[in-house]
Amino acid sequence: MEYTQLGRTGLKVSRIVLGTMNFGPHTDEATSHALMDAALDAGVNFFDTANTYGRDPRGRTETIIGDWLAGGGGRRDKVVLATKVYGGMGGPGAREWPNHDRLSALNIRRAVDASLQRLRTDHIDLYQFHHVDRNTPFEEIWQAIDVLVAKGKVLYAGSSNFPGYKIAQANETAARHGRLGLVSEQCLYNLFERRAEMEVLPAAREYGLGVIPWSPLHGGLLGGVLRKEEQGERRARGTSALALEDPAVRTRIGAYEDLLARHGLEPGEVALAWLLTRPGVTGPIVGPRTAEQLDSALRAAALTIPEEVLTELETLFPGPGPSPEAFAW
Repeated sequence: MEYTQLGRTGLKVSRIVLGTMNFGPHTDEATSHALMDAALDAGVNFFDTANTYGRDPRGRTETIIGDWLAGGGGRRDKVVLATKVYGGMGGPGAREWPNHDRLSALNIRRAVDASLQRLRTDHIDLYQFHHVDRNTPFEEIWQAIDVLVAKGKVLYAGSSNFPGYKIAQANETAARHGRLGLVSEQCLYNLFERRAEMEVLPAAREYGLGVIPWSPLHGGLLGGVLRKEEQGERRARGTSALALEDPAVRTRIGAYEDLLARHGLEPGEVALAWLLTRPGVTGPIVGPRTAEQLDSALRAAALTIPEEVLTELETLFPGPGPSPEAFAW
């Protein structure tokens, strides 16, 4: 496993990030623990979660991770643990009590203590703002983080789903007060969905944030979905099923799978490996439900994509172009 610095920090993290969103809703506790064991054995030291993961109930995913961390063997010391704050814990349709969600100093204080309890640890390495809170000024947010850092409960702060201008606002506010500011941004970014290259990635590079792409296979669309349909393995669902309703998308995904088949390459592994070639990307988040899916992600980390394939991928999935030229002239 290769490691890199997280943005401009001195923190070293693996180039594959273990995403845990499936732990609980789709993967039982025993399998989740086995996946974390296997990831750590393979050198993956960067684990990502969120306080709302788990569905029924929310927080279940953090509890599963906490039970695993409590198993000992130096696990907590080896893992860079990231979680998130923003959403309420009541679940879909539930009425949230005032100040029990978003990024007020009050909710941040409440949410971090609850996450620490579920995770069964005394500190969170990377505490991420899961979404923009347009009603809370960054001065208040950073003051709350200062308190957590001073108490040793949080080491670094990151963002998720922030537009470029909010990354700039957050870090300019932090700089005015002599704070480190955001060190990472977790965003939707993959071969099919490259709009982050317009503003988010340039802002992240400018301010020294590591980029942690989520949904690197775009809901399975880039994971060999058409081949799996043909072989009767698995039908497209969710994001990928919706995208494939467009004949043009289906044609493009078919060309993508045919290209990689000619070169003896697995689509999902190439999609992950492509992200590792992108400037500023720390590592994609993979969310395995099975050991086989984790093994595939680990192979991707060691994969070198031939130059001719990279060129054809750029033709099939062209990015928006350099910013601001792509939209300014």
